[in-house]
Amino acid sequence: MTLRAIGSAQGQDDSLLVRRTLDSATRLPDDTNKVKWFIEKGRATADYFDARKEENDFFQEAITLGQRLKYARGLANVYNEIGTSKRNKSQYILAADYHEKAIKFAEETKDDRLISISLNNAGVDNRRMDQLQKAFDFHFRALRAAEKANDVRSICVAINSIGNIELSTEKYTDAIGHFTKALTLEEKNNNDLGVAINLGNIGYAYQGLGKTDLAIEFYKRSLAVNQRLKNNTGMAICYNSLGAAYQEKKDYTRAMDALQKALEVNDKVDDKVHMAESYLNIGKLLSRQGKHEEARKYIQQSLDLSLYWGFRYMLMEGYKALSADYKASGDFRRSLDALDKSLAYKDSILDESTAMVLAQTRAIYEVDRKDNQIRLLEHDKELGELRTRRNIVYMFSTAGFLLMLAVGGFFYIRHRNLEANRHTLQLELRSLRAQMNPHFIFNSLSSIHRFIWSNNQEEASDYLTKFSRLMRMILDNTQYTFISLNKEVESLRLYLDLEQLRCNNVFEYHIRVADDIHDEEVMIPPMIIQPYVENAIWHGLVHKSGKGVLDISMSLKGRTLVCVVTDNGIGRKRAMEIKEKKGETHRSMGMKVTEGRINLIRKINNSRDTSVIIRDLEDENGNPAGTQVVLTLPVELIF
Repeated sequence: MTLRAIGSAQGQDDSLLVRRTLDSATRLPDDTNKVKWFIEKGRATADYFDARKEENDFFQEAITLGQRLKYARGLANVYNEIGTSKRNKSQYILAADYHEKAIKFAEETKDDRLISISLNNAGVDNRRMDQLQKAFDFHFRALRAAEKANDVRSICVAINSIGNIELSTEKYTDAIGHFTKALTLEEKNNNDLGVAINLGNIGYAYQGLGKTDLAIEFYKRSLAVNQRLKNNTGMAICYNSLGAAYQEKKDYTRAMDALQKALEVNDKVDDKVHMAESYLNIGKLLSRQGKHEEARKYIQQSLDLSLYWGFRYMLMEGYKALSADYKASGDFRRSLDALDKSLAYKDSILDESTAMVLAQTRAIYEVDRKDNQIRLLEHDKELGELRTRRNIVYMFSTAGFLLMLAVGGFFYIRHRNLEANRHTLQLELRSLRAQMNPHFIFNSLSSIHRFIWSNNQEEASDYLTKFSRLMRMILDNTQYTFISLNKEVESLRLYLDLEQLRCNNVFEYHIRVADDIHDEEVMIPPMIIQPYVENAIWHGLVHKSGKGVLDISMSLKGRTLVCVVTDNGIGRKRAMEIKEKKGETHRSMGMKVTEGRINLIRKINNSRDTSVIIRDLEDENGNPAGTQVVLTLPVELIF
């Protein structure tokens, strides 16, 4: 039998075993122990699902059952597992989303240890995405929770992570303080690997302060611990750090000796990217000494290894170093050729990064949609059980008191018909509200696509980060019939910030909420104002020459909210002419759905006050000066 046939047979055996294990779960009762069992099997089969690039079925079953049982601890654990798996694949946006869900459920358990683990995980995700302030906040909260739980492992992780953030922001003295605290705790708990890591980190901080001799001393101490542990990866990192430090001191002999030792150790490490890095570092050192021919041999070895294993980042850095070496030796044509190759790999890395961000954003939407469906199904099931119990009570009551309550029965039937009519209207309203999500999200995804192609990576990354926050807010808010006014205003601000980025700041906006409104106590239907704001921007302001201004003011009159949206755009008549020229005669879906929602709100609340009034504004000479929309809505007051 060939090796391929053996591998195929092994794969089939693994698939059969996983299916049988999953099927065996049907014999277990649906309780919290079953959730734990799913998580345990999910860990055991993680390599199987990762190799096939599939979602882990055991973890998905744990989520479904955990939500049905409202088992917060199990959900926190499974979301932590999935998030860490995504982070190990460099899918940091997805990892952060899962770990933030883990935080939410961990806080429900009030278990400080579980809370600190979840917070630390989210902090690491954000640090990998260079969102350092957010990462710092997560790790600081994790540190406080871990100290309450006296969880030394989580305390060390939090302190070390805070130190790394300070290292990244060049706060070297503060970083040394945190690394020293973590080092003391690791020594106290006999965690040699933690000791080695913190010693190396202190070395980096001292090198950043220009205290190279002190840095070398800590690198050597870290190296000694790694040698005792026979940790080849750790030894390679230490030798590379020593090489860089000696090179800084212009002690090229010791620098070369350290880098050669790093190369020898890397030969024993499975991940060959470290060996490619060692070849490249030696090449750079020789180039700096003017030994160009020898330097190119080592750089070429790094390129050959990177090409074989597909290390695109190392290929980019290798060709960049080769370009610099050719330039230093006066061979400008070859220098330009190498630089072109470096830039080509840089572009391919950026393209892949952009595609990955979009894919992760879509995945977050799909995961949240599935979670919402599960919650709605459970909610409907509970409602069904409540209705069944209620109907039984009605049946016995009617049988026992039929004669006495004949008149009351008449009013009851009438009341029930009214309730059924109201319930039908509420279902129609929920349906219309649900249509707003895909309409808005897919419009936004299309805009992101155009924005990424027309802007640089940094602007696109900023846009995607804000868009991800907006999606999270919309998916949370639209589950409810009413949300607080401050949440609606917050989502409006985020949406307007995104539109300003898309439109190159051709307009400015102002949102004013009356001083007598307590916006956290006033409840309004979600995403009811946004379509009118969107209409004002895309049919009024973007076509205007000069600076556009959008004003949104809100005031409370009794139990109704009056929202006035005013723009100084081109007016409805001119906007219609532009649409006709472009052949766009259809009505906006967002406006159509919103009008339907407002009509249903009027029927449900039996309120004549609910209305939308649109006015065309004119200047002193009778020329169009913009549009004003006055939206009057019923509100719920918490107190």
